[in-house]
Amino acid sequence: MSDVPVIAIDGPSGSGKGTVAAAVAEQLGFVLLDSGALYRVLGIAASKYAVDLDDHAAIADLAGRLDIQFGKSGPGSVWLDGEDVTLQIRTDRGSELASLVGAIPAARRALFERQISFRREPGLVADGRDMGSVVFPDARLKIYLTASLEERARRRYKQLIGKGIDAILPDLLRDLKERDARDSQRSISPLQPAEDAVVLETTDLEIDQVVKQVMDLVRLRLGGSRA
Repeated sequence: MSDVPVIAIDGPSGSGKGTVAAAVAEQLGFVLLDSGALYRVLGIAASKYAVDLDDHAAIADLAGRLDIQFGKSGPGSVWLDGEDVTLQIRTDRGSELASLVGAIPAARRALFERQISFRREPGLVADGRDMGSVVFPDARLKIYLTASLEERARRRYKQLIGKGIDAILPDLLRDLKERDARDSQRSISPLQPAEDAVVLETTDLEIDQVVKQVMDLVRLRLGGSRA
């Protein structure tokens, strides 16, 4: 499997990594891994089944037996135990729960193999917070997207409103700040660029501009044949 190329796209919430990763995967015809969705689903499942987040063994056990399906009802859809949770996992509550379970070492270990299993021909684009630093350290290309806190909150607000989900911008700003602190300070897989990652500042860029920059890097690292 190590010969299957991986493009790792990491960054904080609202940096645009999910949108960029999806666009790059589509252009390349690669498999897409939204690792954040796995943590969001685990968080929602823990809430749904009343599993105490302080019971790390129970959380790890839950992570190992989740019935998760991607794309069952269309691109980007996510199903948990036969239920469509696509919108539910994208709420502020879904983000908060993902960050909380992501700080549990046992949960991260339980989801590690699931993430590795996405590495299939012809290649993988993986987005998350530790794709390049921990999960795929041999990734052919590692990108770390970042943007100002204010811009990320604005993007998040626009995304939620566009999906018909109520949102309050000052609340999003506060929540993102708290999540940044929690994700960067956790003891396992803290949010930070891999040592060999290319850091792209996207505050003043549109998504298509970021995608173009990433695709230019893909061509350099993976060869000119990549369209």
